[in-house]
Amino acid sequence: MTKAGWTLDDIAWQRFDRSKVDQDLLMAVKAACVVEFNAPDYVDYLKAVFPNDADLHATFDQWGGEEAQHGRALAAWVKLADPEFDFEATFEAFREGYRPPHFDDAAVSVRGSRRGEMIARCVVESGTTSYYSAMRDATEEPVLKQIAAHIAGDEMRHWRLFFDLQQVQPEPELGLLKKIRIAAGRLGEAEDDELGYAYYCANTPIDRIGIDPYDRKACVKAYETRVLRLWRPQHLDRAVGMIAAAVGLRPKGWLARGTSRVLWSAVKFKNRGHARNETRRGPGLSRAA
Repeated sequence: MTKAGWTLDDIAWQRFDRSKVDQDLLMAVKAACVVEFNAPDYVDYLKAVFPNDADLHATFDQWGGEEAQHGRALAAWVKLADPEFDFEATFEAFREGYRPPHFDDAAVSVRGSRRGEMIARCVVESGTTSYYSAMRDATEEPVLKQIAAHIAGDEMRHWRLFFDLQQVQPEPELGLLKKIRIAAGRLGEAEDDELGYAYYCANTPIDRIGIDPYDRKACVKAYETRVLRLWRPQHLDRAVGMIAAAVGLRPKGWLARGTSRVLWSAVKFKNRGHARNETRRGPGLSRAA
């Protein structure tokens, strides 16, 4: 795990090697930089869920600043790989088209409690820790490898932050089944409009956004196709173990181990299906395909 407090000046940008840029991964990173940079909206939401706590608000501000830095770092790498990428315009298009209702009218957590909200945040940080670890291990491009390592370290610390906050909430403890339902519900949101629309905006020419149709299912599938090939069993083990700990289960218990094996089988199955589909379609895909 890398140290906290890194900046873009710590990245060895001069080591960028265009010959080692994977084009499929580039498309996924374009979407990721948009989602990461959108963290301030989540900060405002969390402040509404936890009102009248200046110290906690400052903690959320720091968390959001680190997440936004992830977006800036990834966007700077994308700009090296694709000089035509307009991050600012892409992000603006994303903001115009994606804004969940609870961002504007939250007075309580959409998870039903503050403990539930922290479980949902732990689920997100579990996934991102493992995702950027997988990206770090999969890419051969040295600058992206360094950025992904820094982000993975941050996301692990963020998981610990939300895990600890869950434990100290002055609310009744949630039952195990309730915790599992919250975690499963947040996992299901991975296929909502956030990632799909980010992928659409980031991989559609700016002057075609809003003209070329947005197909949520197709964009989510396209993003998934490019991300799932990064994963290896150890990355799934990490994500499942962190989620298990967040809901009060043993991270390396039989249920976590069994779940990880089932998920790895599903990942392999999906990857084989994606490979068959790509073989049938052949070359000539559009940027957002």
